[in-house]
Amino acid sequence: MMAGMSAADGTTLRVDRLWPDPAQDLELDAAFGDLSPSPMAGRPWVATNMVTSVDGRAQLNGTAEGLGSRMDRRLMQVYRSAFDAVGSGSGTLMADDFYSRVAADVAARRQAAGREPQPLALVVAGARPLPTDRHWFGYEDQRRVVAVGSTSPHAGKEPLAGVETWVAPTEDPDPAWLLERLAAAGIGSLLLEGGPTLNSAFLAAGLLDELYWTIGPRILANDALPMIAPTEIAPVEAKLLSAHRYGEELFLRYRLTGA
Repeated sequence: MMAGMSAADGTTLRVDRLWPDPAQDLELDAAFGDLSPSPMAGRPWVATNMVTSVDGRAQLNGTAEGLGSRMDRRLMQVYRSAFDAVGSGSGTLMADDFYSRVAADVAARRQAAGREPQPLALVVAGARPLPTDRHWFGYEDQRRVVAVGSTSPHAGKEPLAGVETWVAPTEDPDPAWLLERLAAAGIGSLLLEGGPTLNSAFLAAGLLDELYWTIGPRILANDALPMIAPTEIAPVEAKLLSAHRYGEELFLRYRLTGA
């Protein structure tokens, strides 16, 4: 468990636990200190972390920016700290110049625990070209992997120096194939951070174990995608593990049936 996690201005961030065992004014690290993803039988543990509006929309003006508070952004660091790899789809990379790193204090704690300071950064793409000018491609102190489809323009060559390219045997990387490659690379846990299409692919394949869901206090009433894009599968049951609150914001954690 990490101790003393705080906002960039040094303020200790605190939450209330609504369920189970209600408690008020908990430090963020204490409230989420039970995160311990471990490999499933033959594959990495997989969770997804998403923020939506009250009406379930995962995008505001094309990205998730503005849907969550500074607490949600710091909580993202807490989630990332527990995982071996952090992955996103190419659509998210195109829409938002994000990074898949943890903050310096979190990196130091990971290293002190005998782990790599930064989780492996993964981008999953199909056939379309990647925007290699994004910040994600520039962090040379972090292992970065691009998984592309067989018809991708990046298949067979590095999209940028220092970035590994895994080429799938299919047009779109299959989640099971991807987890097999990650396991072979020593990765025991994968945190997905969208977008909705990537989340949907893992859910449809039965390879999503937990869901971390931040509900921001806004109603958008637009046609943006939900956290999981529509897919034709039978309903999947989920068990609520915990519910926390920060102001008007909710942080929910679910485990999917069978995980």
